[in-house]
Order: sequence, then structure tokens, then C-alpha cells
Amino acid sequence: MLRKTIKLLMITSLCGALCLAGCGKKEEPVPELPEQLEVLPEVEEEPEETASEPEEPTTSSLVIEERTVVNGEIQSYLTGEWTSEEIATRRPIAVMIPNNRPAMPQYGLSKAAIIYEAPVEGRITRLMAVFEDFDDLERIGPIRSSRDYFVYVAMGYEAIYCNWGLAKPYVEELINRPNYYNVSAAVDGIHNPADEAFDRVSRPGYAKEFTGYLMIDGLFKAVERLGYDWNYDENYVPPFLFAADDVVADYPDKDTAYIIYPGGKTGNNSGGYGAYNPYFEYHEDDRLYYRYQDGGKQIDEYNNEQLTVSNVVFQYCHGEKRDAHDYLAFGVHGEGDALVFTNGKVIQGTWERYDGDFTPAKFYDEEGNEIVFNQGKTWVCNIWQEYGECVQYGEDDDSLVTPDIPSVPSGE
Repeated sequence: MLRKTIKLLMITSLCGALCLAGCGKKEEPVPELPEQLEVLPEVEEEPEETASEPEEPTTSSLVIEERTVVNGEIQSYLTGEWTSEEIATRRPIAVMIPNNRPAMPQYGLSKAAIIYEAPVEGRITRLMAVFEDFDDLERIGPIRSSRDYFVYVAMGYEAIYCNWGLAKPYVEELINRPNYYNVSAAVDGIHNPADEAFDRVSRPGYAKEFTGYLMIDGLFKAVERLGYDWNYDENYVPPFLFAADDVVADYPDKDTAYIIYPGGKTGNNSGGYGAYNPYFEYHEDDRLYYRYQDGGKQIDEYNNEQLTVSNVVFQYCHGEKRDAHDYLAFGVHGEGDALVFTNGKVIQGTWERYDGDFTPAKFYDEEGNEIVFNQGKTWVCNIWQEYGECVQYGEDDDSLVTPDIPSVPSGE
């Protein structure tokens, strides 16, 4: 039979009529196929004599729109990839994980659908890993304390937020709101703790603060006891618009970016990414970005594999130092600049989040069209806008550039 493989050649020319990747709750009209999109036929087998001439695909085949269950599977709202309906339609968990040298290696990160990275006090970064497929894991961690901007991001994913500790002056009121789902260890400031979800793991040579883990069996027990609903809210909004199966968001007119430094190559900055100099390296053979940090590969202890993702996002946010403890604040509502890296290209655009705490940030190109992500995992780096001049990317280390993004956001 004849099969069509669709390749998205000028994705940024998509008209604004393309609807976002929804969860099947609304019927949207299918727009006409824009002229800028080219369909490349690929014949895998000789067509049978009785086969009718195949129809040209419509725009609905270029991006994932309304989800459909096929053989018990559905396309994930977080990765676009096919997974079991039970996993894809339940709330994810968002787990706070340290990212400094004394805590490494982390356990379970390679199973996360989305990793959100942001600066914390001490001018290092911390991770919030968003998991939808975690049932086969015994544990995740080590696990660390919460900051309010992580809580707000987790809210946007409608995730159950898991943490051990908190910056009490800035988090206590927020995390204990009755409409917010959190599974938190018993510390001062947590009103309804869930100690059954946490335990210590022997790590000889590690400080005690890096031996606490989220235990998956205990997590399920805690969620049941707390009476949380695993189902998404009826108004759930997926965070990304994904290319459909057999579609590559190619962006040939955009700059090549095979090496990406959120804090610059030298790491000589105080914006959160200077201490361990993380970077991503794009591989053409598998279209994945490989994560490096602190002079080497960032490895998941769970499977001893290097962390990889299909998309990397730099979300620029205004930041402030709050107090003498160097606690930070970041604006994760409203709007700001953004860089989206996918398929070895970089798309400069913006992010917006105006529809409340329980909707995620959405990403748009310079023409105002929602950016189409390639299927797979995504790593979002919160870039402290005032340190945006430290960002570098290029085809290789000899061609690094700094994007032309103001160091101070408009209106500040």
C-alpha cells in the first residue's frame, strides 16, 4: 500500500487557525492546508492494482489535534507519543529534585516527560521533573524542597506536586490551598503531610539531605488517603502543540543550533547556570539533545543512561532577589521572550500565560503562531532575564552567538 510521510518544511508559516493540541473536549474546524507546507510522498510498497488513488492529507495530519484512543493507547499530552490511555489521561506528578554536585546522580529523571529547570538560592539550579509514566519506578529522587515559582509551573500542568521541605515565607500559603494537590513530607509549614510517600535510601558518603526519595508505592497510598482525583480537570489545557506521527517540525529557514548553553560556555555568571555549566548537544542521527553538566554527561542512576530530550526551551522570566537568604522570585505568569530548540534549529519567539494558575505557558513564534514541537520529551530552562546575555548557542563551539533579546523585559 502507498503511505505518505509528511515533512513540515516551513512550520513558522502556519496560520494562527491551527488549533492547539487539545484533549478531545472541543470540536475545532479543520483549516485548509497552507501553501507553504510541502507533502513528500514516500512509497514503501508497490500499490495494489485495486487500490484507489490516495487522498492528499489535510492540515489535521500535520499536528496532533483531537486525541483518539486506538487499541487502548492515546497520544500523550506531554510528549505527543503513543502511550496507554490510563497513563496519558491521568494527572502527572511534579517532583522536586536537586541538581548540584553533592546530590548527583539523580534517580529516575530519564522517565520524566518534562524537566523544568530554574535558579534557586546559592545561584545553582533545581529541577522539577514532570512524570506521567512512573509506575515501573520504585523511587524518584533525591527529593528536595519547593519554591513558589515551581509550584505555579506545576499548577499549569495540573500535576500532583511532590516535595520535601519548602521556603516557608513564600510557599506555605500557596501549597496549602484547598484546591491544590501536593504530596509533601512532614515539615513545618505543611498542613497535611504525607510521610507514607517518602523514605531514606542508603547512600554512603552523601549528606542526609540527599538521601530522601519519593517512593512510588507510598505515593499511590498518599494520593488515595488525601482524596485527590487522578483525572485531569475538564478545562485542562495541554502545554505543547506537537507534530503528528510521521511529521518532522523542520524549520529550515531558522538558524542551526547544535550546541546550547543556557548560561554560556564559560559559566561565568550568577544567573543560576554558572556553577555547573550545563549544556545540550544535538545529535542528527536520532534528533535528540544530550544533556551535559559539571564537565561530563548527566546520567540517570536508574538506567545509567545520559539524559536526552527532543525539545529544549529557554523561557525568559524577570527575576528578583527577595531577602538576605538569597531566596529568588521569578515571574512565571504574563508573558516574556522564549527560544525553542528542536530538530537542530532555534525558533525565537515569546511565551504567554494569562489564563490563571491552572493553565500552562504557551509558546509562539515571531508571527504569533503557536510553535509546533517535535514528539518526545522537553526540557524547559527558566532563564533569569537580566542574565539573558549569558545565553549562547551555535552550530559548534566555534560559532556561538548570543540571541538579541533585551536583558531587561519590557515594562520593568
